[in-house]
Amino acid sequence: MNQRRHEASKLFQHYLDKSTPHALYRWIGTFVLVFVYALRVYYVQGFYIVSYGLGIYILNLLIGFLSPLVDPELEPSDGPMLPTKDSDEFKPFIRRLPEFKFWYAITKAFCVAFLMTFFSMFDVPVFWPILLCYWIVLFALTMKRQIMHMVKYKYIPLNLGKQKYGGKNASASTGNSHRAD
Repeated sequence: MNQRRHEASKLFQHYLDKSTPHALYRWIGTFVLVFVYALRVYYVQGFYIVSYGLGIYILNLLIGFLSPLVDPELEPSDGPMLPTKDSDEFKPFIRRLPEFKFWYAITKAFCVAFLMTFFSMFDVPVFWPILLCYWIVLFALTMKRQIMHMVKYKYIPLNLGKQKYGGKNASASTGNSHRAD
């Protein structure tokens, strides 16, 4: 039994490792899972406290995803730090929670929450609009604080692709400075 569990774990890790470079497909699969979970909650008209707990957990993960590994406010370090002035040396943004771990934690959370919807002991009767309003206020306050931190220390935690430093003409004029006569 122990050997089968170990083999299953190795096989799972193998497929998890193979999925690492395919971020778009991983996220599409997670959004399909989110949709199935939302349909399940809507269909059974319950499990709002599970959804609220899931929302709080995802908010916590999002904060880790948007935060730098070393917070310049809390701990000055000898390692990589965010530049605070324009004259500072550029240091890349390193997340406290990497994208793959962020995705994996969210996917696991939705799987666990989906499984919880099959057990009636987790269906605590609550007035869901109050939970939704409370979560929205919590989200707004948390994101306001996070955005203020991002503005103060001048960092953008999202990778928006490769930066372009000029048009085609700028590189062509510098590259073809000599002529063959």
